[in-house]
Amino acid sequence: MTNFHIWTILGIITIVLLIIFWRKRNAVWGGLTIGIIIGFIFTVFYLFQGSGFDWFVIGKGAILGTILGFMAELLWKASDFIKKKKCR
Repeated sequence: MTNFHIWTILGIITIVLLIIFWRKRNAVWGGLTIGIIIGFIFTVFYLFQGSGFDWFVIGKGAILGTILGFMAELLWKASDFIKKKKCR
């Protein structure tokens, strides 16, 4: 049996989200960008601390940023839905 870790499952979910939100600018792609930047900053910090350069930290930052961007996108769509309901 294949050994799936939580990060593998979240990585697959992230790839699916990026494919779904491919066409336009949105919070999912912004979350990916910010996650990569924050992951890179943490990796450089660990590098200077003596732990070495770890690509998994950048990947984890990208995964978390994408999922947080998806949640922000859902909140945006929910608020638009509520605004349209109240105006009627």
